[in-house]
Amino acid sequence: MLLHIPNVLTADEVAEFRRRLDAADWADGRETVGAQGAQVKRNQQLPDASPLKEELGKAMLAALRRSPLFFAGTLPRKILPPRFNRYTGGGEYGFHIDGAVMNLGDGEHLRSDVSCTVFLNDPDEYEGGRLVISDTYGEHRVAHRAGDAVIYPSSSLHRVEPVTKGARLASFFWVQSLVRDDAQRRMLFEQDTSIQKLTMDGADADAILQLTCVYHNLLRLWSDT
Repeated sequence: MLLHIPNVLTADEVAEFRRRLDAADWADGRETVGAQGAQVKRNQQLPDASPLKEELGKAMLAALRRSPLFFAGTLPRKILPPRFNRYTGGGEYGFHIDGAVMNLGDGEHLRSDVSCTVFLNDPDEYEGGRLVISDTYGEHRVAHRAGDAVIYPSSSLHRVEPVTKGARLASFFWVQSLVRDDAQRRMLFEQDTSIQKLTMDGADADAILQLTCVYHNLLRLWSDT
């Protein structure tokens, strides 16, 4: 499921993230990928050991906890601590697939079910840099305004187009969902959003209760805890 999540960060939060990142010490982004990814990746990242990465990552996680849409779309069990990258001067990331299992440290691992990008500047601040996600319906070119996020299955081939002018800033991370199957997550998401809409429209309370029971029983059936 490809899903746009508006307003993960407020305008003030975006401004603070940008202020901190503008003064950051960036490293070669190839340090955090394997040999295959390093062949097609040309960008910069905050080093994993950076105190700024840890600080901004915690702020990003706090913002995500405010988003019902993010929760409904991902049903998160674990989230890899957010990372931050910058593309400029022709920087790009060719077609690749995200690693299936990621190290959280202390012997704990995360299965990457859902990939997430939170945009930290508006698309009119740079040229190129679109996130291109390939699925059975073709290729989708994505660029949202600062503070918005996009989520998509980690099993998707995807790339970032070359940034030919300006700089593209973003945070990115992966989610291990309670429901590993993308089709099942999509059905649960669609049912959840339908229940919310029916509730706001004042639909029959008994019917809403019945649908809510179906939602939770499907989640009980499909969840991997």
